[in-house]
Amino acid sequence: MGDAYRFWLTGNWWGLHKSHWGLLQIRAAPKLMQCLMVNLLTFHILGHDPIIEKKWKRYSAFGLKTWHRNEHCEWGCNWRKRFELLEGFCASIRWMKEWWIQVGLLSIPLLAVYLHIPPPKLSPALRTWRSSGRYFTYKNQNIFYRDSSGALGSSDIVVLLHGFPTSSYDWYKIWEGLTQRFHRVIALDFVGFGFSDKPRPHRYSIFEQANIVEGLLGHLGLRNQRINLLSHDYGDTVAQELLHRYERNKTGCVLINSLCLSNGGIFPETHYPRFIQKILKDGGLLSPIITRLMNYFFFSRGLGAVFGPYTQPSEAEYWDMWTAIRTNDGNLVVDSILQYINQRKKHRDRWVGALTSTSVPLHLIYGPLDPVNPYPEFLQLYKKVLPMSTVSVLDDHISHYPQLEDPTGFLNAYLSFINSF
Repeated sequence: MGDAYRFWLTGNWWGLHKSHWGLLQIRAAPKLMQCLMVNLLTFHILGHDPIIEKKWKRYSAFGLKTWHRNEHCEWGCNWRKRFELLEGFCASIRWMKEWWIQVGLLSIPLLAVYLHIPPPKLSPALRTWRSSGRYFTYKNQNIFYRDSSGALGSSDIVVLLHGFPTSSYDWYKIWEGLTQRFHRVIALDFVGFGFSDKPRPHRYSIFEQANIVEGLLGHLGLRNQRINLLSHDYGDTVAQELLHRYERNKTGCVLINSLCLSNGGIFPETHYPRFIQKILKDGGLLSPIITRLMNYFFFSRGLGAVFGPYTQPSEAEYWDMWTAIRTNDGNLVVDSILQYINQRKKHRDRWVGALTSTSVPLHLIYGPLDPVNPYPEFLQLYKKVLPMSTVSVLDDHISHYPQLEDPTGFLNAYLSFINSF
């Protein structure tokens, strides 16, 4: 134990007691016992340091002797018995300290093992989804996509843009229905999501994701084809950026035939991120720690909060979502991806302005129980800012993931919109 620490434990405490010794003799007996108890706790908890032990015994014994001579009461006469009880109490505290140290030392290897737990194995459904897709390369990053040929006699193409923190697998419940209406149905995993690469460190941005969509359509030879965009959540913002480029005739842009949005943070002022999202996007040094400690239990509870009470995913569906996130260590880039929330605020005029100035047919499919974009605040603002857009409001118990919670209602609403022009 260092000399400075000894001085604080001995000299400082001793000086405090010595300067107030007269006061302690005049006051009631418990005052002295409190001082003795402090020193006894220090002695027992911090260990048998010889200097502290000698000093403690000297002034503690002197204090008890003086106090016992000047004070006469039943409590004072039994000081030895009470001191024995106090020593037992101190021993218990010291044992607890040693026990916590042992637990702490044991936690280190356990935490190391936990941080290297491999991702869960793909379920048969996820394996089928991945095996049905392909990859293309965008700036040395492998991007997963799925491209299905559908209805004969139709030339319509639909591109699906998924939300945060999930993947293109969000569309699996309506995939078959879309292939019966469209000539081609295309979905991708944005970089940092699903089966696509998840580089780190990396500056994830909505602009990059829009570039990837353009790159995919160029890769598929669809750059000059008119595209119907169907988006959700995070994908809504990517669609807004694509719409902005289209309206301003930027080179390499997607030729947008129609745009359907669903339950996304279109307006930052009516968007309420979950508490964990706020921590992760602004957590600084805390964010990497939280992402490394993220597990299935906390993920399923957090995601379940944005589903309706009667439309919760099954255990298998939760595991599929979590597995897609854990693939390629995706949980470690969640905090970087979440910067899109700040990007929405910074570029609000650009992205909301794209919606207000477009002549492209617009539609919104909305689950009104959504806590992230709550009813009626979000819907009122949407209708006020975008009066030319049509809206489909699903049943009252549908929340933030309408394509998963009510796939039939969602699909019918979308096809009605597509067939209306």
